[in-house]
Amino acid sequence: MAIDYKSHPSELVTSGVRSQVRPKVGIKELRDAIPAHCFKPSYTTSLWYLFRDCALTATGMAIAYKFIPQLEPFWLRCIVWALWGYVEGLFFVGLWILGHEAGHSAFSPSDTLNNTVGFILHSFMFTPYFSWRSSHRRHHIYANNLAKDHNYVPPQREEYSSTLGIDINRLEELTEDAPIVTLLRILLQQVIGFPWYLLTNITASDTSLPKKKSSSILGNSHFAPYGSLFRPDEANVILLSDIGLAAMAYVLYLVSCQIGPAMTALLYIQPYMWINHWIVAITYLHHTHPDLPKYQDDDWTFLKGATATVDREFGFVGKYLFHGIIEFHVIHHLFSRIPFYYGEEATKAIIPLLGNEYHSDKGRAFIPGLWEAFTKCQWVEPDASRSQPGDGTLWYKGGPSPPPEYSMRMKGFYQLFNLRSILRTGHYGITHAKLPHKMEVAKTEKVSN
Repeated sequence: MAIDYKSHPSELVTSGVRSQVRPKVGIKELRDAIPAHCFKPSYTTSLWYLFRDCALTATGMAIAYKFIPQLEPFWLRCIVWALWGYVEGLFFVGLWILGHEAGHSAFSPSDTLNNTVGFILHSFMFTPYFSWRSSHRRHHIYANNLAKDHNYVPPQREEYSSTLGIDINRLEELTEDAPIVTLLRILLQQVIGFPWYLLTNITASDTSLPKKKSSSILGNSHFAPYGSLFRPDEANVILLSDIGLAAMAYVLYLVSCQIGPAMTALLYIQPYMWINHWIVAITYLHHTHPDLPKYQDDDWTFLKGATATVDREFGFVGKYLFHGIIEFHVIHHLFSRIPFYYGEEATKAIIPLLGNEYHSDKGRAFIPGLWEAFTKCQWVEPDASRSQPGDGTLWYKGGPSPPPEYSMRMKGFYQLFNLRSILRTGHYGITHAKLPHKMEVAKTEKVSN
């Protein structure tokens, strides 16, 4: 049976209502409050943004190729290349986000055009379009469901204590990491987080897969047509995604033969690395905040999960280059087929209905939120002061970062570098703390989609 990309997630799983709002608000009430035209993507508007972003990207590359190599002295040329890479990376991200829009069928009314644009743009950015589209769809259906979500599923008390090698009853004695450790962890996530997610499906729940978790090297990756992430009827389009990446790799090889590997790296790899940073930072901070709950499967509903995200602020870049993806993410989780250029209008329409159930953190800078997330949002457990006992709502707790996840729900990278043992002398106030060890993986369950 073909995967249903057209139905709203609330039609596929338990929809739910926000009972804290009076009167109770459900998907129908929210949909009715949004002007009808917000649900209708425009060919003209979307193609204009595509043309604009392609022009910015191509112009930036042409200027850099022609003029930067002529700059002297060498140190000035290095500085300009670095600054150019940052700015060009912003243009790259804008194109990636348009591919993201296409994956949600929000780029145009035509599925053929959507998938064509999404496939080309994401292949250009070394993102397997149809593979990402499949797992990203499940993230939107099961957002903030601890058993079924695909992105940034935090550990609970037992798993967290196990990965730190700390007694489960002594977690409250821990303090956050030394600043240098936090900084290194942030750098690690921002540099390789996205490609490592594509390779290993890190941050996903074991029970989020449509098949049994694979024990092979790439069996849980976005590149395996018959891997654990995909249903058998998806194999053809997953393979097509791989072909798209291979074609892009060949294009880069041909380009490097003409202009040289170093120039190719400066013009493409440098802004590509900024994509890794921004995609990870944006998605991580949308779903990681001290005021955002997570839910056990039995207590979760689509509406609870979709509203447990936060809108942030990134100024001119966020609004005009990143297409409002940072500023208007709550509405995107509620109705992902609303085009980004209607995000602000739709958000203003639902805020009065959601009241305190609408989460926004626009009063401070975006990037410092990374530091807060890494220090205040490490694991989750129930909080009697914020929810009723036994209701399945869990809240973030602070503490030291667990070892990096090197495979899905598998942690222990610090065992290779022993970084924490070097830097934590006297830090935790617990002298008998063990080095992190590999956690026992829970038995996977089949999840229907």
